[in-house]
Amino acid sequence: MAKEKQTETRTSIDELNETLNSVVEEKVINNKKPILLAVLAIVVVAIVVMAVVNMRKAGAEAANTAIGQADLELMQGNDSIALDMYKSVADNEGYDAGNRASLEAAILLYKKGDYEQALNYVEKYSPSEEVVGAASYSLKGDCLVNLDRYEEAIAAFEEAIATSGDNEFYTPLFMIKQANVYRELKSYEKEAAVYEKIKSEYPAYCATYGFNVEKYIERAKASAAQAQ
Repeated sequence: MAKEKQTETRTSIDELNETLNSVVEEKVINNKKPILLAVLAIVVVAIVVMAVVNMRKAGAEAANTAIGQADLELMQGNDSIALDMYKSVADNEGYDAGNRASLEAAILLYKKGDYEQALNYVEKYSPSEEVVGAASYSLKGDCLVNLDRYEEAIAAFEEAIATSGDNEFYTPLFMIKQANVYRELKSYEKEAAVYEKIKSEYPAYCATYGFNVEKYIERAKASAAQAQ
């Protein structure tokens, strides 16, 4: 005698699962178009990103070529031509080349005695390494001194000192520049303090370059005493 097929007992949970499954299936079917559109949007974004990357690469190569030509003119002694080219790259190009061009233009403008323009270009420069960054702040300070903006010059030299990484040559050099500005402002005690610091922290600089720091300390202290 054949066994009777057992009737599967259905529960309310089974009915609920079936309902949910049918709803999900319906949503997937109905949402095929939005899903395809989303995938298409991702592909479009990827294409745009690739295009931007390629454009930036081409732009960077063009900027590097332009600054390379300026470097060549400078090496050949054509400072005026090089300056115009550096200014063009700095004004019209971004990337590392445009950044370096700003500093190169500032140096040449300073040599010409155009301190205002030199200041404008050196302020465009974004330091990327320690020594060059410190030197750019020092150049900024030199421009400000020549423009009689002494308080700002002191701050610029302070940035140079802070950025120089306690370099045995550059740091005391920037400190000497700062001390000279303090003297211009008749801040003799601050001048003396800077020289005292050079004496205590950078004796090797004084010995190597024959810098008679004691003489400057005594001069600053004498001036401070006379000013009282």
